[in-house]
Amino acid sequence: MDLAELRRRLAPAAPPAGDLPAEALAAPAADDALDLDPGTLTRAAVLVPLVQQPLPGVLLTRRAAHLSAHAGQVAFPGGRIEAGDADATAAALREAAEEIGLDPDRVEVAGRLADYVTGTGYRVTPVVGLVGGALELRPSPAEVDAVFELPLAVVLDPQAPRRRRAFFRGRWREFWVWPHPEHDIWGATAGILVALARRLRGEA
Repeated sequence: MDLAELRRRLAPAAPPAGDLPAEALAAPAADDALDLDPGTLTRAAVLVPLVQQPLPGVLLTRRAAHLSAHAGQVAFPGGRIEAGDADATAAALREAAEEIGLDPDRVEVAGRLADYVTGTGYRVTPVVGLVGGALELRPSPAEVDAVFELPLAVVLDPQAPRRRRAFFRGRWREFWVWPHPEHDIWGATAGILVALARRLRGEA
């Protein structure tokens, strides 16, 4: 699937510029986030980079093992929306530049997916960006241990993601997981990938 086809399939996504009011967004939520008060959520944004080389795929990171939160977990580049950010898109591009050295000028913002509420109290806006040509990344060792790709063919396979159940903090919880030979892809990142896959398949 080339960039032109990705643009076509992402066209129904939310506009790339400006913040949408929270009440206008139907936010999917992690299983352990259903009881959270919406008024207490922290706004955050992630970049969902779709790359073409060496093969079409979604760019992901493994967070540094020494971080105080979510250490070693697979994530999209992203973080809190800061006061100096114009909107969620600006925050996602800034974070991607800081974490993996992705030049914002290399990213063609194609739109957004619906916000995702995490069990840790964040309302995350996924900003989808198309990145053509060879990648020239400079991961920050302070934040990132690895950068890798999940092939687009896997993302588009409706049989690839699986629901898993685990007992955590006194209750059973369910969450999505994606197959990868080296990395565990689960939690909010996996949930956002499910939303992306449904968008690209024309199901949402």
